Formats: sequence, C-alpha cells, structure tokens
Amino acid sequence: MTVFHAVLAFVVLQRLAELIWSARNTRRLLARGAQEVGARHYPLFVLLHGSWLVALALMVPADTPPHWPLLGIFALLQVLRIWVVATLGPYWTTRIITLTDAPLVRHGPFRWLKHPNYAVVVGEIAVLPLVFGAWQIALAWSLLNALLLWHRIRVEETALQSRRGIGPAISGN
Repeated sequence: MTVFHAVLAFVVLQRLAELIWSARNTRRLLARGAQEVGARHYPLFVLLHGSWLVALALMVPADTPPHWPLLGIFALLQVLRIWVVATLGPYWTTRIITLTDAPLVRHGPFRWLKHPNYAVVVGEIAVLPLVFGAWQIALAWSLLNALLLWHRIRVEETALQSRRGIGPAISGN
C-alpha cells in the first residue's frame, strides 16, 4: 500500500464514521424538537466531498510521493477536526440542525472562530491534493467549496440569530 492509498483510505473511513456519528446526532436532536435548516443544499455538499475524494483517487497516481510538510499540515487539520467534533459532542452534525433551548457553544475552537469546522474543511480541501501535487483539484474544489460555504454560512447564521438574541430563526429549507 502506498502513502497515497493509506491517506486516502484514512480520509474515506474518517468521513464514513463521521456520517454515522452525524446521523445519530441528527436523529437525537430532531427527537428533542430540533429543526433542520437548509436541507436542500445538503446534497450538494455530499456531492462536493464525494467527488473530491473520487477526483483524488482517479487523478493522482498512486505512487506519487507526498510532500511531507504538507502532509504534516493535513495531520494537524485532522487534530483540529477532532477538536471541533469533540467540542460540539452531541450537537455536531453535517447538517444545519438547531435546537432552540440548546446553548450556543462558545468554548474550544469556538472561542476564536464562529465556524471552525468550515475553516478546517477549507484547509483540507486545499491541502490534501497539494500533498500529492494535484493543484488543479485543490483549486477547483476549493472554489466550489467556497461557493457552497458562502450560501451555507448565511443560512446557518440566520438560523442561529434567535439563539443569539438577534431575531427570529428561519424554519424550513
């Protein structure tokens, strides 16, 4: 197994585990009366992240040697990802789920950033392809991710307004 195969397998398994964890948390939150917001754009994120992994698998030669310093940065991003997920605990999902009576998380990485998970994902989408010299994948998927995140962050911020005491939350899609 090459370094590329090992890294790609790690990322795929990590994402699958996160989808299972997210689905579990989503079910529990919805059972407590939470609402999902922005569901219509969610499949676009699944498509974006899935196609990013497929593009890596198809376009990067398996024997491409990694750029070790960038692989180190990618590993650091994984630590930050775990920190975000652990900080949110039962509230972490891959969807926008808001529970009116739940407190906003303001500790961990949320002390410094409103959306640390999105910052990590921006880094991952750019850095992992660059580890293996695939700058075209890094550029194309980073641009697509930026467009989707621009919309998603606006939807999420609107949904959180009432919990911040700013105004009513939106409901529905």
